[in-house]
Amino acid sequence: MKRTISTDDAPAAVGAYSQATTNGDLVFTAGQLPLTTDGDLLDDESVTVQTEQCLDNVAAVLEAAGSSLDAALKVTVFLDDIDDFDEMNATYGDYFEADPPARSAVEVGNVPKGAALEIEAIGAVE
Repeated sequence: MKRTISTDDAPAAVGAYSQATTNGDLVFTAGQLPLTTDGDLLDDESVTVQTEQCLDNVAAVLEAAGSSLDAALKVTVFLDDIDDFDEMNATYGDYFEADPPARSAVEVGNVPKGAALEIEAIGAVE
């Protein structure tokens, strides 16, 4: 049975979507932008800082669903500019040092709100 996930430890959903959904075995996060829980967009910050904020948000949503970054099975990174890949990847690696999940990283036409990237994940419920 589908259950929606909501946590105050990540930015609130601002539209017709949930922060995540789960069936009890897997959790699917919505794409997380570099937004603070106060709604401050970090679009003027470096790709490193934006990546950290996106992954912190993903972690908070996964944890609210009974999962974690360690239980992430698949991550997708949407980059506004593929030339930012190396900077994103260096920071990303700090979050997934051992047994990283499968990952796709793609350049898209635009990321919402003018951010450099957006990150979503699929995790196992622990």
